[in-house]
Amino acid sequence: MMVLDHSCIPAVVLIVEDEMVLRMRVVDMVEDAGYTPLEALNAAEAVAILESRSDVVLMCTDIQMPGQMDGVGLAHAVHDRWPTIRIIVVSGQLDLPHLDLPPRSRFLGKPLNAGEVIAEMRDMIGYA
Repeated sequence: MMVLDHSCIPAVVLIVEDEMVLRMRVVDMVEDAGYTPLEALNAAEAVAILESRSDVVLMCTDIQMPGQMDGVGLAHAVHDRWPTIRIIVVSGQLDLPHLDLPPRSRFLGKPLNAGEVIAEMRDMIGYA
């Protein structure tokens, strides 16, 4: 019988961003950190991915997205259904005084700094 060493399998990070260039940049950051990226264009697509997989450990979502749910709503929905998934919420709007994020979530302002994003991911889920 073969036993898998799960410590060698890179953590999976779901990126939810509707702007292609920004999404590609975050994918690069996730890969540079040694993790495996998944991509979604909106909250509905993100939830569908999470319903079909059990290996996502972190989600990075933009606040402003098309569709019925924004990134903050998605963060709460994910935290309620999958409480072990860590969450990073990003936005270009830096003046968000009453931002209501789920426990253990973090906010990062755009433009994203690759070193800061990688450090936050590693702090939240460990090294790849």
